[in-house]
Amino acid sequence: MRKSKSFAALALVASFGLLAAACGDDDENSDETTAETTGESTAPTNAPCEAGDPITFSGEVTNFGLAFDTGGRGDGTFNDSAARGADRAVDELGVTVDELEATTADDRGPNLETLTGNGDNPIIAVGFAFGDSLAEVAAANPDTSYAIVDGFIACAPGNVTFLGFAEHEGSFLVGAAAALKSESGVIGFIGGQEIDLIKKFEAGYAAGARYVNPDIEVKVQYLGPAGDDTAWGSPDEAKEIANGWYADGADVIYTAAGGSGQGTIEAAVESDAWAIGVDSDQYLTASAEQQGHILTSMLKQVDVSVFETIKAAQDGTLTGGFATYDLTSGGVGYSTSGGYLDDVVDQLEEIKAGIIAGDIVVPTAP
Repeated sequence: MRKSKSFAALALVASFGLLAAACGDDDENSDETTAETTGESTAPTNAPCEAGDPITFSGEVTNFGLAFDTGGRGDGTFNDSAARGADRAVDELGVTVDELEATTADDRGPNLETLTGNGDNPIIAVGFAFGDSLAEVAAANPDTSYAIVDGFIACAPGNVTFLGFAEHEGSFLVGAAAALKSESGVIGFIGGQEIDLIKKFEAGYAAGARYVNPDIEVKVQYLGPAGDDTAWGSPDEAKEIANGWYADGADVIYTAAGGSGQGTIEAAVESDAWAIGVDSDQYLTASAEQQGHILTSMLKQVDVSVFETIKAAQDGTLTGGFATYDLTSGGVGYSTSGGYLDDVVDQLEEIKAGIIAGDIVVPTAP
């Protein structure tokens, strides 16, 4: 059973900054290194700290919590992917779920507190922006198990599992696809917030395109700086950028900006060009007219990570620490819906094999 609650929870009594202050302030880069599950981000030298030893969840799972970031169910990309994983857990594992959506940044901590107070266990936070709040809540509730998609906490409590993805690898493949299908030799990338996490998408996409065509032009623009949540929900702005690029000769544009990407798809229809979706297979939720202009989507299997987290908790094998979802594990990839890549799939699969074998090294920064 899914119990959806799209409201702001009661105000959080404790200040969110306490644990972060004790461990060293998380800046933009430390939050966004989240999907890099190497643990390279460290606390400042003037605030040494030690992460807690990973704790294995050993409770019985009957009800878990899902904390959506802004956009929630219906965003067509990131949050919807997490929702599919939750729905699968409900259907296949016989559990129930409580859901809360952060309509503003101030909702994130209170929502985690509310889910914890409900007795939900484990609780999954969908998005890097929950990092500071989760650090506080998890430390205060050591008997509850938490997971965060794309998140990183420098001094992580042992009851937190980090679900990280190799977005750059999947983006490399759709970049290669863009170059293989582009007739103009000009393609584009529109990002949401200009942060390290989204720059991984940009880096992989541009590198994949240039792997196929070293002379290709890759236009890049972001919809907002770090912390600007409107960047994830500005389809009109993305559409304006995309229409301008299409008019200037670009014929394929990849958007990694949550719900804003819908604007690029609309522009592709108007300009008779290609758009590339992100996180979910956006072809499957598009209108018939839009489907004719979605070349592919970079698949980020957040649904798989959510389902496997719940199943591991149910099996008694969920352990705090890092879980990596990359090309090797099937955690990222590309869609073939519509059949528009049929003539280049063999080439893309060869490139994919090269990445998995380590023969092709994909950059994580532009």
